[in-house]
Amino acid sequence: MTGRYDAIVIGAGAGGGVAAGVLSAAGKSVLLIERGSTITSVDRDHLRNQRFSRYGVSAGPSLNDHRVFVDPDNHEHVVGPLDGGYNNNAACVGSGTVIYGGQAWRYMPEDFRMASLYGVPEGSSLADWPIGYEDLAPFYEKAEREIGVCGDDLSMVHLPSFDHPYPMPAMHMNATGARMLAAATALGWRHCRVPLLINSKPRAGRAACIHCQHCVGFACPVDAKNGTQNTTIAAALASGRCTLLTETMVERITTTAAGAADGIVYVDKDGGRHEVKADVIVVAGGAIESARLLLNSTSTHEPNGLGNNHDQVGRNLQGHYYSSASGLFEDDLWDGIGPGPTIATTQFNHGNEGIVGGGMLADDFIITPINFWSWVLPSDVPRWGAANKQFMRENYRRVVQIKGPVHEIPHPDARVTLDADIRDRFGIPAARLSGHTHPETVRAADFLDTRAREWLSTAGAVKVWGGGHGLYLSGGQHQAGTCRMGVDPQTSVVDTHGRVHGHGNLFVADGSVHTTNGGFNPVLTIMATAWRTAEGIVKGW
Repeated sequence: MTGRYDAIVIGAGAGGGVAAGVLSAAGKSVLLIERGSTITSVDRDHLRNQRFSRYGVSAGPSLNDHRVFVDPDNHEHVVGPLDGGYNNNAACVGSGTVIYGGQAWRYMPEDFRMASLYGVPEGSSLADWPIGYEDLAPFYEKAEREIGVCGDDLSMVHLPSFDHPYPMPAMHMNATGARMLAAATALGWRHCRVPLLINSKPRAGRAACIHCQHCVGFACPVDAKNGTQNTTIAAALASGRCTLLTETMVERITTTAAGAADGIVYVDKDGGRHEVKADVIVVAGGAIESARLLLNSTSTHEPNGLGNNHDQVGRNLQGHYYSSASGLFEDDLWDGIGPGPTIATTQFNHGNEGIVGGGMLADDFIITPINFWSWVLPSDVPRWGAANKQFMRENYRRVVQIKGPVHEIPHPDARVTLDADIRDRFGIPAARLSGHTHPETVRAADFLDTRAREWLSTAGAVKVWGGGHGLYLSGGQHQAGTCRMGVDPQTSVVDTHGRVHGHGNLFVADGSVHTTNGGFNPVLTIMATAWRTAEGIVKGW
């Protein structure tokens, strides 16, 4: 590719896909670059997928892409996408939106002002967002309507009233959901239907969910899951104003003699390097890769990387601890009707005495037998042999798992840097991941484990197990925080519109801008902030 574009968008995931769609719709010429490929297969290999990646991944990245992970004992490990320390995001057109379960939560108003509500725990970097729920509400609605969410807005009593209902009704209530709904009611807990970026009825020329048992971790066989690959990116490409490059890695952002961002250098799949210019650069590679790119884009004005004169790029890496518990019931609650999550409680996202924050709990996606064996078996069941097989055979249909993300408390030393020695297959310095979350995150996770066990017991479980957490680095598929939003360049990387401090035309539009990551799945907030940033870019031209 040569020439000049109005905008270059780096990363074709939840944020980048939205940005490319909004900019193209506004008449801008856009170059959209993705390090992965386009997913064309809906292969449902239980042993090789994004949910169980021990033997392979279905949506990338390449197994030759390495990072350096520093463990809690300060030992360094060179890791690949199949290793836990890699903290993998899918790498394909649509990224995680191709293979996610699509839980489409808005953050609560309280999630944007955590420091004001709770104070700043010692050793943490907890801070308020510089914007509030009211700033994102119109963009939450745009994402819900334009990309497609099913749900019941009247049940979302933990939020201000919606201006308009979800565009599709909530997903079918399965047997597990009905049992857990009755238990939440008995406990007097606030509860709601789980909103999903999935068609509950035919929409936009694509089918409704067929309620299969292979949702999260896999591409949808009937294209009923709504991601950027089949909505905003598809529209951008159809406009004729967006050019998509796949299997392409951006090495660095180039700058003028005055230090202004003016283009990129990218590496194609054959190893060739190319330079292309644009009026605006939008970085949306995910919290790890976006920080890595900014750090690798040095200049005489910013020798430590773009936006990094105050050593903030790459800090405050967050993901989501998951609280969970499993319960064994006397009767079959597994009816095989996917995708799985139908009922949630937001009773414990805030207002828990002695706890900073909290989180959401819900019934989980249908779990494959190999994941059941790997994650769910109680400690007194052997992992091999006849007793193991008997438990699996008799109880797979009678076990319910409750789980949900914890609102992590950021730590400034949980971070992404560039490794001095290891390079990836393109010759670019590898991301180096180090540090851990804050102890308050562990306390909140343990608290929510107890609530999950209580919910299952009330529902009639005859045996309940699971839970327990320690300190570790949390990134993974909900990664956030490394280019956090704020008004002070000394403690943040981007301003309230996602613009990198000190740069009029360089933006970040992914989860890395999240000041905190909420007690919910973050994808709808990624889409909403990207929508807000992209519309701001258009208005600024």
